[in-house]
Amino acid sequence: MSIADNYSRIMREIAFSAEKTGRKAEDIRMIAVTKFVDEERIRAGLDAGIKHVGENRVQELLKKQELFDKYGVGKNIIGQLQTNKVKYIVGNVELIQSVDREALALEINSRAALLGVFQDILIEVNIGLEPQKGGVFPDRLPELIELITTLPCIRLKGLMCIPPNAAASDAGDGAIRKHFEKMRLLFESIRSQQSQNVDMTWLSMGMSGDYKLAIEEGSNMVRIGTALFGARL
Repeated sequence: MSIADNYSRIMREIAFSAEKTGRKAEDIRMIAVTKFVDEERIRAGLDAGIKHVGENRVQELLKKQELFDKYGVGKNIIGQLQTNKVKYIVGNVELIQSVDREALALEINSRAALLGVFQDILIEVNIGLEPQKGGVFPDRLPELIELITTLPCIRLKGLMCIPPNAAASDAGDGAIRKHFEKMRLLFESIRSQQSQNVDMTWLSMGMSGDYKLAIEEGSNMVRIGTALFGARL
């Protein structure tokens, strides 16, 4: 199938999953993950209708920025971010989705203050408690949020997670649903509190293999690469 066909299928499946939870297709934002995807395939996706893209690496984002800006798409950083790369993206992306530590939040705020801008972020949560992965552990999440409420140039817009791989753990869809449910409960708990600089808009969870499950469990932002562009070259 072509990338345009893949895009149409994915958007239909997003709409169907959203309707199962009483929502509409437009309530769900699809982030096209362009990691290691060549510009020809990205252009095909953009022509098909992609509105938001996500890159794992700052260097890759900068290489593709001219193309993204030509199409006017929203840019997201979704991979682990080093503090020394922050200066290249603050004020240049709609969301930094992988904030997971105090030092990173402080650096983003500092750079945003120098530019006179506000930077929207998501906190990445290590919902599976996997030591090899990034993300703040759930029990440290309140501490990180408390710091963010004191930083005037950061706006916390939600949470992001990458749950344990069901196939690798032989855990199946049930285990993945439990992780998604835990994330939704965290999201709703934070949203119920009125905190400065905190506007819980986005729950970013679900990728190519599990985005339908994620939407059914409350996600309103999914990050899709392989299902859209095919296997990475």
